[in-house]
Amino acid sequence: MANTSAVYARIDSDLKENAECILHQLGITPSSAIQMLYSQIVLTKSFPLDLHLSYRQPTAIGGMNRKELDAELSKGYESAMAGRTYCADDVDKIMKDEFNV
Repeated sequence: MANTSAVYARIDSDLKENAECILHQLGITPSSAIQMLYSQIVLTKSFPLDLHLSYRQPTAIGGMNRKELDAELSKGYESAMAGRTYCADDVDKIMKDEFNV
């Protein structure tokens, strides 16, 4: 058996749950993720890890049912009321960068 040591860390419970859900979808255990992180830190002498799930493609309004459309419109309204707005050029850039649209 390999010579191993335990790493203990205290993190927010919601953060842990959300991260472990994503790791599970990627097929990676939390222990493997930590091992990968430490290996990359040593190899690159930096913090280079960039694992993520693929972005989903944006859904056209015509592909949404009424409930989905209402939910998206509500999110947009809440964002606007909170001052999180984008100009058209910013939206175009985001759509191109994230969705190649």
